[in-house]
Amino acid sequence: MRLSDFIGETTEYDKKERLEERRPKSWLKSVSSFANGIGGILFFGISDDEVLIGLDDAKGVSEKISEAIKTKMDPAPQVILEIYSEDEKEFIVLRVPSGQETPYYYTGDGNRIAYVRIGNESVPAGAADLKRLVLRGSNTSFDSLSTRYSFDALAFTKLRSVYRMRTGTELMDSDFVSFELVDENNMLTNAGVLLADESPMRHSRLFCTRWCGLDKASGVMEALDDKEYSGSLVSLLQNGMEFVKNNTKKRWKKTGNGRVEMPEYPEQAVHEVIVNALIHRDYMEIGSEVHIDIFDDRMEVYSPGGMFDGSIVQDLDTDKVASKRRNPVIADVFSRMHFMERRGSGFKKIKADYRYAVNYCPDIEPKFQSTPTSFFVTLYNLNYNVPIGKVLIDSENVSVDTDKVLITSKNLLMETLIDRLEARRSTKENAKKLFACMNFDGVFGRKNIMEITGVSITAAGNLLNFLKKAGVIQAVGGYGKGKYKFIEIKE
Repeated sequence: MRLSDFIGETTEYDKKERLEERRPKSWLKSVSSFANGIGGILFFGISDDEVLIGLDDAKGVSEKISEAIKTKMDPAPQVILEIYSEDEKEFIVLRVPSGQETPYYYTGDGNRIAYVRIGNESVPAGAADLKRLVLRGSNTSFDSLSTRYSFDALAFTKLRSVYRMRTGTELMDSDFVSFELVDENNMLTNAGVLLADESPMRHSRLFCTRWCGLDKASGVMEALDDKEYSGSLVSLLQNGMEFVKNNTKKRWKKTGNGRVEMPEYPEQAVHEVIVNALIHRDYMEIGSEVHIDIFDDRMEVYSPGGMFDGSIVQDLDTDKVASKRRNPVIADVFSRMHFMERRGSGFKKIKADYRYAVNYCPDIEPKFQSTPTSFFVTLYNLNYNVPIGKVLIDSENVSVDTDKVLITSKNLLMETLIDRLEARRSTKENAKKLFACMNFDGVFGRKNIMEITGVSITAAGNLLNFLKKAGVIQAVGGYGKGKYKFIEIKE
C-alpha cells in the first residue's frame, strides 16, 4: 500500500494533517459516519492540499486517538489503528469498519450527534437517518415493525388470490403470523399494511408515464399515457407490468418456418426491475414514489432509497454484488409467490435477459445508478433505430453472438410442433416460453416451469403432463426425480 494511492477525499476516505486535540469533533465525526455507514479509513499526516507531511510522534498520537474514541463516542466503535511509514515519514491509518451497534454518536463538548457520510462529507444524521440506524442497530427491518392497524381492519383479497394462483395453496390466517405480516397482538406489521388491498400507506404508489420523444419536454404533447396506481404491492406489480405492455411494441420477423418475436424490452428483465423497485425501496422516504418513465429509446425506473449497505452501485461490479434485502419480510412473501428468487443478484438476471435478446449489443447494456437516497435503472429499447431488415435471422441459421440464443431451423420446427398441438393458446405460449429458455439441452422440472412462465405449481404440473403425453419432452436421469428435456428434432 502507498498513501499516494488514497489521495483525495471520497466516501470511504478522509484525511487530517494532524490530530486536533482541542477540536476532537473535527475528526471524530468521520469516525462516527464511517461506523454508521459502510466503513472507511481516516489518515493522519496528510495536509488539506494532499501533501504527505507525516507526524512527529505517531505513537503518542495513536494513544490519544484511542482514548478519544473510548471517551467521546457512544458506543465506542471497533477500529483498527496502525502506524505506517513511507518516504521516511510516519503516518497513522485509522480503519473504521461498518458497525453493528448503530447509531454511533459523538458525545464530546456536551453534544450527542450521530453522523452519516454524504459524498465526501460527514454530516449530522437527520430524523429518517436516525430511524434507519436504530433499526439496523437492533437488527430490525422497517417492514417487520408493528403498526396501529389490526389484521381484521383491512382486506387481503388480491394477496390471497395471487398466492393461491401461483403456489396452488390457500393463504391461511395462520400464515400471516408465520410470514410476519401480523404480530402476536393481531396487529399488522408494515409489510402487512403494504400488502393490503387498500394500503393506508399513502406513499406506496407507482407513477407511470409514456413520454413523447427522448425526454420529458419534447414538445406540445409531452406524455402519451400517464397513470398513477396505489394499493397492494401485488397490484402495483401487476399494474406496472400492464402499463409497460400497453405502452411498448413487439416486432416480429417472418422466417422460412415461422416467425421470431422481438419485444422492445425483455419481459423478464422488466419484471425483475419493477419487483426490485417495489420490494427494495426505502419506505421511510415519505413523499417519494416508484416511477416508471418510458421514452422512445429507453425505460427508466426510479425507486426511493439507495443501496441498502450505503455503497454506490456504479462503483461496483454488478456481476458480484451480493443480494441484501432492505425489506426481508416483503421479499420473503414475494419469493414464496415465485415473483423473485430467494438468493442471487437481480443485476445478473437483468443483464442476462438482455444478452439473450436478438438485437442485443454492448451499447445497450442495462445501466444501474444510485445515490445515498435514490436508485435508478435504465433499460434500453432493443428495437430503437434498428431496421427490421437488418436483424440477422433466416430459416436455416440465425447469425447471433455467442452470448445470444442460437435460433436454428430445429428450433423453428419445435415451435411449429407446439403450435400444432391441440391445446389452449395460453398452454402453447407457456410451452414456447419454456422451450425458448431451455432449448434442447436444458433439463427442467415443475419448479423451473413456474419460474419461467409465472404459473402456479398446479398449472406447471399440468403443463408438464401435457407435454409428456404429446411426446414433446422426455424424462432424463441423473438429475433427480421428475426432470425432463425437449426431444431432439431431426431436420
